[in-house]
Amino acid sequence: MTDTIGQSDDVLTPVGRETLQDRVYDQLRRTLINGGFAAGDMLRIVDMADRLKTSTMPVREALGRLVSEQALEALPNRSIRVPLITRERLDDLERARILIEGRLVALACDRLTAEDIESLKQINRDCEAAFERHGQDVGPVTSEINHRFHFHIYRAASSRVLIPMVESLWLQSGPVVRAAAHIHDEQGGLAATNHHWTLIEALEARDEDAAVNALSNDIGRSFDLVRGRLDAGEEAA
Repeated sequence: MTDTIGQSDDVLTPVGRETLQDRVYDQLRRTLINGGFAAGDMLRIVDMADRLKTSTMPVREALGRLVSEQALEALPNRSIRVPLITRERLDDLERARILIEGRLVALACDRLTAEDIESLKQINRDCEAAFERHGQDVGPVTSEINHRFHFHIYRAASSRVLIPMVESLWLQSGPVVRAAAHIHDEQGGLAATNHHWTLIEALEARDEDAAVNALSNDIGRSFDLVRGRLDAGEEAA
């Protein structure tokens, strides 16, 4: 027993620095997913450290992790930028999201309980209420609610392999969703909650094909808005 305790003591190391770096990473990650950064934004380490009230080292490490996840890109001059929205990147992200998230919805369809369905309805009502309260300044609030809605479904699929893939895709899609929200504010149209109600209805009926189709329409809505702006020759962001 003494040997076992000694071995455990030997592998313990201070965690303060790693914990701080993780907190910085998590905050930057949430900001990206929720559309806090626009495509093309330059993220300067000193500026980020000042805003986060921390040293530059955890910021540098967090940005490096995000570059490796393709959420950010390192430029030749060692600057770090939110990737620009190109037609190729847009199509690739949409295709991957529909493929992987569609599979998760299909897996979850028969596993969601009646309580899960009621939770999804309440989340969607919360989103509608947020739109009414905040108007066009609703982006950060509804982005978090939208994330909660989708991942409530995805977690029901119980796939430890697919969910991290989706998290990575959402991380890369944040600037696209931000751009789509701005375009939607200009043009109007159906709110995202309409597609969510259709998805809930299909899930409640255990209609896998209808659920996957509703999800595809929900994802495609944002990408189509930005694609239309790109086709018009305007800057998506």
